[in-house]
Amino acid sequence: MMKISQTAENAILALGGEKIWKESRFIEAIVSVKGLAFILKGRPFYDKAFIRMEIEHPNSEITPIGATPGITGVLQNEDVYLRNTKGEVIAERKKARTFFPGGKRLFRWDDLDMAYFANYAFWNYFTLPRLLLREDIVWMEKKQGLLTAFFPNEIPTHNKVQQFKFDANSGLLLQHNYTASVISKFAKAAHVIKEYKEFNGILVPSKRVVTPAGIFGNPMKGPELIDIEVHDFSLKC
Repeated sequence: MMKISQTAENAILALGGEKIWKESRFIEAIVSVKGLAFILKGRPFYDKAFIRMEIEHPNSEITPIGATPGITGVLQNEDVYLRNTKGEVIAERKKARTFFPGGKRLFRWDDLDMAYFANYAFWNYFTLPRLLLREDIVWMEKKQGLLTAFFPNEIPTHNKVQQFKFDANSGLLLQHNYTASVISKFAKAAHVIKEYKEFNGILVPSKRVVTPAGIFGNPMKGPELIDIEVHDFSLKC
């Protein structure tokens, strides 16, 4: 059995505990998202979009994924598709990551592009307590409160090596640093947790802001690339 670090143990305990994260199968959440990254890619902001995802596998869906009400963007491992209100698949793209970051995607993303990016990003953010328990992710504790994660190719994520900074006392995540490689190999981001809130008995990062990361990984004052607010969050069996 994998041995996890004290920092990981503290983080899992702070966010509900190992038992509930191993027994739950799904996450359901309502989120609003805005920021310069959406504007640069020609994407509408999310105003209380609904997310449902599996915890164990990178399968997730967001409604609406774009400007058209009722259109759901779905991620299934490395593939994406769009589904209408009748449950019909109206567009799909296999191996979605292979289409990034070049071509037209330098300037504009369509709904399938967004279905890939937004779903894998939220899946990584929301399932963090479970990610800390996965044996296919290598976690290294450089010092107390600071973890480095090495992701396998099978997990869709921002990039292979990411850093997580936790409060040494409370165990709560403070900052998550990564490179959003689907945007650019230069898109180094500092993802800061601004606020926590309890939803249905689980403490959740309810406000997050992403800015460019400075030379030492510190968050820059601006611009705000992504601003996330969580309105509701629940774990489902």
